[in-house]
This record gives sequence, C-alpha cells and structure tokens, in this order.
Amino acid sequence: MSSQHFTSPSLINFKMHYRCILLVVGALMLSSCNVVKRVKTNEHLITSNTILEDSTKITNERINNIILQRTNSGMRKILSFPLKLHIYNLARPNIDSILYADVLNDTSKVRRRTKLLSKKQFNKLIESRRDFNAWLKRTGEAPVIYDGEKTIKTANNLRKYYYSKGWFNNEITFNVEKDSTKKAQVTYHVKKNKPYVLDSLKPFISSTAIDSLYSQFSENTLLKKGEQYDEQRYENERERINKYLRNRGFYHFGQDYIRFEMDTINTNHKVHTDLIIANRTIRGDDSTTTAPFKIYKIKDVNIFTDDNYSNRNQPIIDTTIYKNVNLYSKEKLRFRPKALTDAVFLTQGDTYSDLARSRTQRYLNDLQMFRYPNVDFVENEADSTLTANIFLEPKKKYGLSFDPEINTSNIQTIGFSFSSGLKIRNIFRGAETLDISGVAAIGASRNPSANETSFFDINEFGANIRLTIPRLFSPFNTDKIIPKYMSPSTIINLSATSQQNIGLDKQAISSIYSYNWFPSSTVTNTLELFNVNFVKNLNTSNYFGVYTSSFASLNTIARNINYIDDDEILFDGSIPNSFAPADVFINDVLTGNETLSAADFQAVNNIEERRERLTENNLIFSTSFDYKKDKRKSTFDNDFSVFKWRVELAGNLLANVSSLIGSEKNDNNYEIFGVAFSQYIKTEIDYIKYIDLGKKNVFAFRSYAGIAIPYGNSNNIPFAESFFAGGPNDNRAWTAFNLGPGSSKTTNEFNEANFKLHLSAEQRFSLFGAFQGAVFVDAGNIWNVLDNVEDEAATLNDFRSLQDIAVGSGFGIRYDFDFFVLRFDVGFKTYDPSQDISNRWFRDYNFRNAVYNIGINYPF
Repeated sequence: MSSQHFTSPSLINFKMHYRCILLVVGALMLSSCNVVKRVKTNEHLITSNTILEDSTKITNERINNIILQRTNSGMRKILSFPLKLHIYNLARPNIDSILYADVLNDTSKVRRRTKLLSKKQFNKLIESRRDFNAWLKRTGEAPVIYDGEKTIKTANNLRKYYYSKGWFNNEITFNVEKDSTKKAQVTYHVKKNKPYVLDSLKPFISSTAIDSLYSQFSENTLLKKGEQYDEQRYENERERINKYLRNRGFYHFGQDYIRFEMDTINTNHKVHTDLIIANRTIRGDDSTTTAPFKIYKIKDVNIFTDDNYSNRNQPIIDTTIYKNVNLYSKEKLRFRPKALTDAVFLTQGDTYSDLARSRTQRYLNDLQMFRYPNVDFVENEADSTLTANIFLEPKKKYGLSFDPEINTSNIQTIGFSFSSGLKIRNIFRGAETLDISGVAAIGASRNPSANETSFFDINEFGANIRLTIPRLFSPFNTDKIIPKYMSPSTIINLSATSQQNIGLDKQAISSIYSYNWFPSSTVTNTLELFNVNFVKNLNTSNYFGVYTSSFASLNTIARNINYIDDDEILFDGSIPNSFAPADVFINDVLTGNETLSAADFQAVNNIEERRERLTENNLIFSTSFDYKKDKRKSTFDNDFSVFKWRVELAGNLLANVSSLIGSEKNDNNYEIFGVAFSQYIKTEIDYIKYIDLGKKNVFAFRSYAGIAIPYGNSNNIPFAESFFAGGPNDNRAWTAFNLGPGSSKTTNEFNEANFKLHLSAEQRFSLFGAFQGAVFVDAGNIWNVLDNVEDEAATLNDFRSLQDIAVGSGFGIRYDFDFFVLRFDVGFKTYDPSQDISNRWFRDYNFRNAVYNIGINYPF
C-alpha cells in the first residue's frame, strides 16, 4: 500500500487538539450535568420546541427548520446529552480576569514560575490556557436562551409557510412553559382550517408569438384544477414556462416577465388564477419602452480557436468555413475543423435554444482542450437574428507529471517508487488526448529468501498508454443511436507490468477498447468492446511461501501421519532446512500412497486444487457493459441514490473461433499460446441510498449482489474476477478476504468465491467540530455456486444456505478534513457463520476480537 505525505492546516489542527479532546472528555465525565451552568438569572434555556399541527406533533424537518431558536445539539436525542453545550460550559467566560487573579496579580508567583520555566515558556503557558479556553467556546455551543421576539417571528413565519401551502386562514398561537430551573419549553399550535384549491387558469399574454404557443406549453402545466394551492408549484410553473420559451427562440425572455394574480374573494375556498406574460421591456439611456417578444434565429456561428489576452491585438490570419461554421485563428489552425464543429450544437438557420447553448458549453468543457470556453451572442437588430461567437483558449499541448513515493506494507519494510506521466493534447488534430505513464519501484522484503543478498530485493515496473478520442471511433454511423449531445468518447488503453519477489512474481499485459457516453446528467454508460488481460506467474514454486496458512495445514497433516517428524517441515522450494518435498507429499496422498482420514484427504485435495488455480496463467478476453445512475447533485447533497449495474461476457469470441477453425483441446480446454482462456458470465448490481434526516444526521444504505458463472472452457472463475468479503469498505467485523466462503472454517489468506451478497446500513451524525460519529450494521457473505468447488460448507445449495449470512455491527469516529474524511471503525462479529449453528450470535462480541478499520472517506 502506497502513501503520500503532505501537510494541511486541518491535519495540523487535528494533531494539536487531540490532547485537548481527551481532557474535555475526562472533564465532561467528572463534571456535573448542569446544562444551565452559563444561563444567567431571569434567563431560560430552551430545552424543547414542539409544533402541534391540529394537535398532532410535527416531525417534518422542513417545518421544524422554520423555528428561529433551535435547541442545543443533542438536547432532544434519546440520551438527551447536549455534548457541545457541556463543552461550551467548560470554558470560563472571564478567562483573562481569572488568569490575572490567580497568577498574574501575584508577582512572587510570576517570579517563581518564570524562574522555573523561563519567561518565554511562562508566556506560552498563559497563552495556551487562553487558546484552550477559546477552543472550548469554538468547539462547543453556547446555550440557546429564550427570546420572546424570535418566538413571535417564528409564529409569523409558520403562518406564512402554511399560507404558501394553501391554508390561507390558518391560525398560529404559542405558549411558553418556564420553570424554576431556568429551563423553557416552547409549543406552537397550528390550526390549518379549510385549504384553498385551484379552480381556473386564464392566460393574458401580450406578445402574439408567445400567445400562439400557449396551447402547446399549457399541455404540461403544473397547475391542475382541483389540487390544493401550493406557492412552490406556481414558482415551478414559472421556471417551466421560461425554459420552454427560451428553447423556442425567445432570446430576450426571462422569468420576471411571468406573474400570477390570484382571486380568492367569495370563491368558496377556490383560487382563480390569471397567468400574465408581459411584453419585453427595453431600457435605453433615458427611457424605457415595451415591445412584443420575437423569435430569434442563428445567423452565423463563429469559432475563435486561439483567443487569449496576450494575442488580443493580433490580426486573424487563418480562416476556414466548415459546415456553415466560421473558424478564425490568429495562428495556424491547430485542430481539424470537424473536431471543433462536432462540439457545437448551434446551427446556422436554427431557432435559438438555451439547450443548444448549454450542450455546446458542456461538450467543449468535456474535451479538456480549452481554458474556460465561452459562448456569446450578438444581436442583429435589423433582421432579429443572432451571431454566435465561441471563444476558445487552448491549453498547453504537453503536460508532465512526476510522483515520487516512500511507502511500507505487510510485505516490505520500506519501498521507493517513482512514476511519471506525459500528456499530449490534440495529438492527431482531432482533440484526442494521449497519456503515457510509467512506474518503477524497489523495496526491501520483510521475509527475504535465504539466497537473496541484495537489500532491495523487490521491484516492480509498469507502463501505460491511454488514448482518448472525443467521439465513437467506429466504422459505422452511430449518431442516431448515440447522439453527440451525449458526449460520446472512445478510450484505447494498453498497459504492462512486471513484479519480482511480490507474491508469485507476475507479468501482466492488458488492453481495453471502450465507448463512454452520457444519456443524461445523471446516467453514465460504458461499453467495453474488448478487454484483454494476460497474467503469467513466474515464481509458482513460491506458492507456499505466500499462502502460509495452506502450508501450515499441510505440515500439520504430514506430522499427524508421521510423514515427517514433529521438528521437520515440508520442502516448498524456498524454505531452508526443510525436508520432504510438499509436491511429493501431495501426490502421495492424492494417488493413495498415503492413507488419510476422509477430512484430511479432502483438506489436501482442496489445497492442491486451490494451488493449481492460483498458480495457473490467466487469459481473459471479455466484453462488458456498465450502467450508472447517480442522482447526487453536489458533494454536499446528502439525499440521493446511486444505482450501478454491470454485465460481462468472457471467452465467447475465442471459444467460437477455436471451434470454427477446429483447434485441438488440451485437457478438455482450448488454449491460446499455451494458456487456457477463461469463459464465464458475470453480473453485479449495486444500490446506494442516502437519506438526510436533518441536523447533520444521515442514514446511508447499500445493497450489493454479484455472481460469476463459469462455463464452456472454464470450470472456475479467475482469482482476479472472483469476489471477497470483509474489510473497511465491506463487512467491517472481518478483515479483508477473511470472511467465508459460506460457513467454512478456512484459514486461507485469501478467501474468495463466485457469488456474493452484501448489505450495509449506517447512521451518521455530528459530534462536535469536524468530528463525526456513526453506528453501522453490515451483513453478507460469499459462496461458490455452479463451479468446481464441492465443499458443502462453501457452496450455495438452496435458500437454507442464506443462514450463513454473516452480520457485523459497530461504531465509528470520523474526522472531516473538507477534502477527505479520515475514518476509524470498530466492527464486532454479531453473527458468525463459521461457528456451530447454535453458537453463532454474539460469540466473540468484544473488543478483544473486534476488527479495527482505518479508511479514507466513507465506506459507500
């Protein structure tokens, strides 16, 4: 695992304050729970706000947010412990006076301490006490004192809110209960009375051009007869009409020209609405006139391909016209005209449209070729047309990156790596981007072999070439299937890596040819036409040096039957002072030369099958499709959902070609260059849902299911394509690869299978400052299904196997650095399927057997 070292203000503050936090926690535990400690005489701390709507308590966050004086954080929670208020109460309101009275006013005390500490250290000590007191106030939360005027304002705001929802005759009252302990409880009573409903909608449109379209844009009106009045629905209707008209050529139209007038006098709780759309207002230097709105068309489209501040006074020397688009350059045109015109959705002769303008802006940004592309329009008053001017400032053609790292991991004491990259923009003059990168790493192994004399015995080298083409690179015309407004692109990627003294010393080559497009602002589609991966294991003799648990089990079985002495170990090819070869022992067992119990024989057989699978070379030739729908509006949105689906087919093309040309099978498998290629179908479904509960409380839920079924040329799934369970982003009560399969009691380092179910639920809440807390429940497991694994405990046979779903629960503390979240989660094994069926619940539910996870950002 690599790591990058950096220093940020947030990280520094975190380090500075962690001792303060421990002091605060201890003080809170020892101090009294007097929440009114800082409440003055004749003042009252608000301990509750309640809104009763027709005698029913309101829990709706939107309505409760209307209250101007919210109670202190944690005041109304189940445990009713306002942590932030208690932290604030620890601060001294008059710290300077206290310091003066206790220390600074006593010259002899000052003299003794400065003699003991030095003048500079003494001043630092005094300043640290002031800083700590300020930190308590800043981190804590001042008591919310009852204010009668704010309560009246809240009542008025509630009256306005219910009015906006159609209860025009609502009545709002409130009462305040104050007690002798300086606490107050405020209750607001809402009497809605009969609501008003929409009845008629009459248009009054001044411009003939807009009036002629009324029958079209009124078909989808949001104002329906018989529905209860809602002010927000009227606002949404204004936005809808404005959007419709601006996409129909009304360049000067704006939302302010639309207004509604309602009549509710003597209407029997019905609302008669007039839709008024005024003429355009034209403001001159000293006068204002009105005129009907006109429909504007695009007269010319101009692209200034190299516009920037430094060449603003230079003349245009290169002019090209392509598909009725004028391209102007102050130097030689760097791009093929088609590469730029494909990004433009504004067409000569078309009616003006906001949608075409925004699509042009987005497409140009997606090219990542230009700095802040700008689309402007100039009005031609003589013929009511527009000239579209697109200003582009190209980025530098070449970009270099360097990234040195120092890291450590469970396989190396220290490692050094260096990666570099070269980015070439517009490499073929079609707005393509070529990225070339390489990495070189060396490291010192924690367990070097006896024959290794070099300190840095680990090395890894890799290279990657990636070409991004801003269109679908295909011999067929796909514009009708995937229009260019979906920002289609093609990615061609080639990579190669080589490892030495890392695991089984792999060499890998991969290539990808994929299409990407965006049907909407929330949906992303990726079609990998070809994804080829070839992995060659160079040091298979080191298998038992990597998978030590399997080797230990093998040695135990060999000693139990006196195959080797108790002080001996099998020979695995890398361990010195070992005796009988492990391969010979396994062969003796499987051929019947050594007699074992049924359980031990199955264990040896499983070890050998697993070794053959993990040491074999892999060739995967697959095609896949990914669909993702992400409804998150921004990084601050905490009420959204994400749905992902992936399906992958591997080996079909190679199998069909091999069959057609009559290739011979080796051990019942087709081979390419001496390697049996994998054939399987794999699909995954992932759904994430966030629910914003208000007050920085978020409920997050995740469900995941994946299955990979081998067939044809394969009877198992390649290790890289299988599923595992456990870890900081999965079931946090188990470490990664340590859960499953099923109820098996395996001690393998890497447990994997070809079917997985996972569910997670997490409640996140604010503690204080940048600290956040969470409680969570994780459930799931992995199983083998429809492959060559026969272990009953590891396979999914029927619905009864679902009783092997593992359950973990726990809590977490997170620190938000703004640009990332540092996460510490503690997971407890709540239901452990590896135990006997009658002893699975809460068997190891304690801190000694807990799993401590450290992660970056949220688990989902």
